[in-house]
Amino acid sequence: MLQRHHLFFRRLGLPALVVLAFVSFASASATLLLEEPYGKLGFFTATGHAAVYLSGVCAENPVRLRPCLPGETGVVLSRYDDVGGYDWIAIPLIPYLYAVARPEDVPLFADTKMVAFLRDRYRRKYLELVAPDVNNGEAPGGNWYELVGSSYDRTIYGFQIETTAEQDAALIQKLNAASNRSHFRTVSSNCADFAKGIINFYYPKALHRSVVADVGITTPKQMAKMLVKYNQRHPEIEYSRFIIAQVPGSMPRSSAVHGVVESFFKSKKYIVPSAIASPIFAGCVFAVYEGVGAGRFQPAKAALVLDPGGDLQQPIGHEDLRSYQQELKDLLQTEYPTGAGQNVEKNWSHLQSHAITEFDDQGRLVLQVVENGRVLRVGASADNVLGDAASSGLARELLEARLQSELRSKASHEISEPEVTRDWNLLEQMLAPNDSSLTARTSQRPDNIHGNRP
Repeated sequence: MLQRHHLFFRRLGLPALVVLAFVSFASASATLLLEEPYGKLGFFTATGHAAVYLSGVCAENPVRLRPCLPGETGVVLSRYDDVGGYDWIAIPLIPYLYAVARPEDVPLFADTKMVAFLRDRYRRKYLELVAPDVNNGEAPGGNWYELVGSSYDRTIYGFQIETTAEQDAALIQKLNAASNRSHFRTVSSNCADFAKGIINFYYPKALHRSVVADVGITTPKQMAKMLVKYNQRHPEIEYSRFIIAQVPGSMPRSSAVHGVVESFFKSKKYIVPSAIASPIFAGCVFAVYEGVGAGRFQPAKAALVLDPGGDLQQPIGHEDLRSYQQELKDLLQTEYPTGAGQNVEKNWSHLQSHAITEFDDQGRLVLQVVENGRVLRVGASADNVLGDAASSGLARELLEARLQSELRSKASHEISEPEVTRDWNLLEQMLAPNDSSLTARTSQRPDNIHGNRP
């Protein structure tokens, strides 16, 4: 079993080499990952999650570390409650984000059913050590699912700082020698406490909790805020920040990450009853919120966008985003004159919910769809969506749904223009042979609308 994990974790770094080419400025790096909350928000869950990506540290298996070999790209270390009794787990970056081994297999449009399939497939292949099947052969309970495919659930912000091979070696020795048994506690030993310990191992006292803003609880947002301040005090250390956007699709969108007091203040189900019961208490909460500037730290500020292919891009401009949104609206009105174009995302979500997710003989992600009594297969990723003429109608619907989901947000900081351009060009390739008006609209588009868009 361990040998199997060892071979996989070693091989997986090779095809993902391009994914983190941007870290080439330093021999190694540590990246604090600030992950937005999702699902039903409770008092503490609104603070999100924290993990650490280490570009120079790899793994023999999910619970034992080693130095990376040439061409490997490191692992994400994270602490979750109820995962095989372990305190931390190491997962290669691409699987951690997308539950697939290759960037080209990241789906264009994700739903709950597809994500569950990808996660369980990955678990059965590589995570039996920490999340084995239960007696009936089904997936176990617990939080193991959060170890893979994190970007389907939420947007992630990365705060990267350079490290050295000597520091990496010392961390590997420390973690391998210590007992990796869970002692998770929401208040005193949570995911942010673990991330703080890793970053402080590299840069002692760089991160600390806030007694006032978070009532002494270590939170992911506070850790990110402290790392930004540490960089401001030490500009000689290589540093960058970026966004990993939530994958478009029908999965519920994540929400803004907060600290403890900020979460309390901005939640009506907490602050309104408190204000009624004790206006003085509510006033104190407001005073703390304003006094510490809890809402002023913006994780997306000055951040680039990291796409699954590994490139860091400037976020799309507001004018370009509005232009794309209008172009898509016009296109869908032309394609669906009855008004159905407003619901292409919803309609595709319904269709995909009845499809079967699988991998073809070449190991590429596909969807098997039954349409009018015929079984059709449509490529589910940008790499193979144009592959089969018989399913071209489905591919068009998939690309339209992808763009509608991708462009729905009024915020542009999570979207890179090259990725939107790729999706738009794929749709144009799908429609152009049968739609001369599309070609005409494209050729008449002003050159300055989309900057360097091809």
